[in-house]
Amino acid sequence: MKKRVALLGFSIECNRFAPVATEADFRSRTWFEGAGLLAEARSPAPRMLAELPGFVADMDAAGEWDPAPVMLAMAEPNGPVQQDVFLRMLAVWEAGLRAAGRVDGVYLVLHGAGLTTVDDDPEATMLELVRGIVGPDVPVVASLDLHGNISERLVALLDGFVGYRTNPHLDMRERGVEAAALLRRLMAGTKTALASVRLPLVPPSVTMLTDPSVPERPYGELIDLGQRRMTEAPYAGRVLNVSVMGGFAFADTPFNGLTAVVTATDKDAAEGLAHEIAEAGWARRDRFQARLTSMDDAVRRALATAEGGPALAFADVADNPGGGGRGNTLHILKEFVAAGVRDAVVGLIWDPALAADAHRAGAGAAITAQFGRNADEAWSVPARVLALHDAPVRGRRGIFAGNTIPLGPMALLDVGGVQVAVASRRVQCADPAFLEALGIDMGAVRCLAVKSRGHFRGGFDEYFGPSQIVEVDAPGLTSPVLSRFAWTKLPRPVLPLDEGVVWP
Repeated sequence: MKKRVALLGFSIECNRFAPVATEADFRSRTWFEGAGLLAEARSPAPRMLAELPGFVADMDAAGEWDPAPVMLAMAEPNGPVQQDVFLRMLAVWEAGLRAAGRVDGVYLVLHGAGLTTVDDDPEATMLELVRGIVGPDVPVVASLDLHGNISERLVALLDGFVGYRTNPHLDMRERGVEAAALLRRLMAGTKTALASVRLPLVPPSVTMLTDPSVPERPYGELIDLGQRRMTEAPYAGRVLNVSVMGGFAFADTPFNGLTAVVTATDKDAAEGLAHEIAEAGWARRDRFQARLTSMDDAVRRALATAEGGPALAFADVADNPGGGGRGNTLHILKEFVAAGVRDAVVGLIWDPALAADAHRAGAGAAITAQFGRNADEAWSVPARVLALHDAPVRGRRGIFAGNTIPLGPMALLDVGGVQVAVASRRVQCADPAFLEALGIDMGAVRCLAVKSRGHFRGGFDEYFGPSQIVEVDAPGLTSPVLSRFAWTKLPRPVLPLDEGVVWP
């Protein structure tokens, strides 16, 4: 008999310091229900990230199955989701699951750093709904972003936990495939035990890289350790998954903290390896320190790119739309222009009004670029419209590879000798396709400044290696300097914010 599998998901990374997320934020990115969800997952260029397409493709390849698609809601990182919007989502998931009738398994696409204006743990709330409908014996597997903040409540509701293993996130499809294989094993009768261990350590976002070519990668070492140990005695054959969840500091939850989560066939193996990974993380605690480049030094190095110095990519890590940043601060752009940096490319600046002005004026027109009319930082400056674009962009590298990304009307402006890419939708500049859509030859760019914390590394790596990346210290909602934020729920004391933190 074909196995019937319910498909649903809720994926958003929520920054408690950012404006609230609305239903429009989800519908403009990913909100698919029923048959439309399954069709989109099987599309050659889906508007959803790759976990569900990977899961569906692997289930399709494994033989006949009976998918019961319910609803996937996914949005760009933002502030907490309006509670009434989340309640409407819960009603859709409940109605869809009840209409599906008997199911043999459930797969959920989650993030792990969701918030609502009322609920600090909406993913667990969603899982409680699922459990209340399908019962305790139906296996439930979820894939989660490694930036998830993981509560014991959430872990207790799952039979299989699959976290990303790469940052930048390049393995989402593979984790969907892994979740499919794990769920098939559970539906065939395998029973699991899950364990999690959380540390009083909230790693700044820039310290959680996994690429082996990055010189300092304590987080990547933990993931490598987990993958190796699950194949060795005494865990080989007993441990089914090891996930090291670095967390997302800006969610500011009571359960923030680097967490090891292990899925195994017995409790001893799950708990033993989870503690081993946590101990290895604690031994590396002093290495989770943000090391940023001052603005003055960044400008000096940008000027040097035109004088025979190495080509460089400057990361505006504090205004990362991929972490809830607004994508419209102007600190780096204004400093580059004031210093006389020439032939640099800066983007994506989120400014729908300015993009609309440029489209009205047309390519080649001289305009007064009025940045930030709806932001705290307004700036009017002479500019020339170099190029225009108004169609969804097909991602080609990194986190957005193969995805259809709606950026709305876009414009490329010349502002004081700096090329500035402006978009109407707030998305981090993680894929060179976003700039290439405006006619930019990335192979010729020697000075690039991107609104992205780290995912640009997976998209622009063909042009800029680790030694060519400069993480700039500037203001913003995603600054890795955690002492700049007024935390209200973060468990204290915690590293790197507090002195004398101990872990028993």
